[in-house]
Amino acid sequence: MKKASKLEYDFFHEGKMRKDNCDSLNISKQNRSPMGIIGDILDVIVEGGPKGVIISTISRKANLSYYSVLDKCERLISAGLVESTKNDRNKVFVITEKGLAFFQEIRRFQSLVESMNLPY
Repeated sequence: MKKASKLEYDFFHEGKMRKDNCDSLNISKQNRSPMGIIGDILDVIVEGGPKGVIISTISRKANLSYYSVLDKCERLISAGLVESTKNDRNKVFVITEKGLAFFQEIRRFQSLVESMNLPY
């Protein structure tokens, strides 16, 4: 995920909603595709590395509800793309080798689609 620019930070964290902010942010009302959502979740889990990531972190970074992330992670576990373990108090999610290969294919597909200016 890319870091937010100063303008994006001002817009989202200080509640500034001027027309020039909206235009320059290129905000669209388009929802992410299911594959885009899975890609975002896997991206957060990959960023977590071998220590893994808890659900609330995935929820926050992927901009999804806690229960939506929980449901998607259970599906990823059943597909063998993600493993979960329990640490002190939380369930921690770690990507598998199969999941990493799948994640790389998703990113490759997304970059191809973006280069063609198609929505995904």
